[in-house]
Amino acid sequence: QTPLKKTNALIAQMGITFLNAYVPSALCCPSRASILTGKYPHNHHVVNNTLEGNCSSKLWQKIQEPYTFPALLKSMCGYQTFFAGKYLNEYGAEDAGGVGHVPPGWSFWYALEKNSKYYNYTLSVNGKARRHGENYSVDYLTDVLANMSLDFLEYKSNFEPFFMMISTPAPHSPWTAAPQYSKSFQNVSAPRNSNFNIHGKNKHWLIRQAKTPMTNSSIQFLDDAYRKRWQTLLSVDDLIEKLVKKLELNGELDNTYIFYTSDNGFHTGQFSLPIDKRQLYEFDIKVPLLVRGPGIKPNQTNKMLVANIDLGPTILDIAGYDLNKTQMDGMSLLPLLRGDKNVTWRSDFLVEYQGEGYNGSDPTCPGLGPGVTHCFPDCVCEDSYNNTYACVRTLSTSWDLQYCEFDDREVFVEVYNLTADPHQITNIAKTIDQEILEKMNYRLMMLQSCSGATCRTPGVFDPGYRFDPRLMFGNHGVRARRFSGQSL
Repeated sequence: QTPLKKTNALIAQMGITFLNAYVPSALCCPSRASILTGKYPHNHHVVNNTLEGNCSSKLWQKIQEPYTFPALLKSMCGYQTFFAGKYLNEYGAEDAGGVGHVPPGWSFWYALEKNSKYYNYTLSVNGKARRHGENYSVDYLTDVLANMSLDFLEYKSNFEPFFMMISTPAPHSPWTAAPQYSKSFQNVSAPRNSNFNIHGKNKHWLIRQAKTPMTNSSIQFLDDAYRKRWQTLLSVDDLIEKLVKKLELNGELDNTYIFYTSDNGFHTGQFSLPIDKRQLYEFDIKVPLLVRGPGIKPNQTNKMLVANIDLGPTILDIAGYDLNKTQMDGMSLLPLLRGDKNVTWRSDFLVEYQGEGYNGSDPTCPGLGPGVTHCFPDCVCEDSYNNTYACVRTLSTSWDLQYCEFDDREVFVEVYNLTADPHQITNIAKTIDQEILEKMNYRLMMLQSCSGATCRTPGVFDPGYRFDPRLMFGNHGVRARRFSGQSL
């Protein structure tokens, strides 16, 4: 059972499904910035969802926006470009130019002010504010985005290639389904995997503070949220169907690439965390990635390790742009899409996150003290200022491994062997071979300071990997290097 039956039939079954697609940061703003720039967070400097965390700030607008892949598509490749939906969480903030700011690179701009909504929102229509109310037939955002997209396909120029980015907030909270779908999936509840509603022992303190077992009200809340998310996706499924039909009607379907993905995963009850993202585990960092288009055979799956930093390079590659001219950290997926033989591919990538949190205490849970945030329901906090970590996620013929370090007082380490333990229940940091730990620590340092081509060097389990332990113990010591590149 899935809410995305049409999407599955029209994209996955007509093309390729990437089984190991990830985001380098499991949070909307850093992840969206990675998609747009093709860079890891330590290179685009968007570290969380706040203006202070560089989300849609003046600094982002000045330093990163002119070099996003849509900006290159428009200026260097002659594309007409169309954006509709949620851009970055703080987009439209007064301190950052309001909704009058239209980022470079977009011929048509229909962006949601601030964060996800379904009704009662403001759109920037090419820099002019347009208010929407709560009348389903004219205001329901998923359908509004669908209609704007269809209009663009109807009236665009046929003499230039086109690129569209449609960014539905669904299934983000507040999970408001279209009225005709508000009764769907009545018997659906959140998956009860082996890591559901268990205590996260041997994990960092933020996971350990979750109350286990969860209260009945928490479980009810996360089950309701899961169901409502599925309900909102039925409208996304309709949007996909309308777009594919329109492309077919226009005679453009066979020469158009369609990518379907998400900016992060989401947990519902794993390790007794009710609902959110921002954690380092598979359920938060893994996303769907489906692609159909010219030269892609139907009904394929691919197990290569791919990340959202690869989307920009892939789309520029399709457009014929020389990727050596960019500063992007990702790799073009085009050889994988075409099914080229003997492709040399990465065996690891970096996950990094800088915790959100502020000096005041969370108003819903004042007893918890300062620094924590998102403590709903039951005062289980989903984030804090020192929830700051970096991981190497490795997938090679011999290893399926994740190595993570926290930038906290205890420099907490988590390591998972996903071959034996796919739900990441057992932290093996204390029992794994010391040499592997040292190599992973060294690889993490390299990835945290990488830029462009150095982000694509061989991983620990590649034959071409070179390990020089002397570099780990230079003047500054291994720990002092941590996260130095991440402060703004």
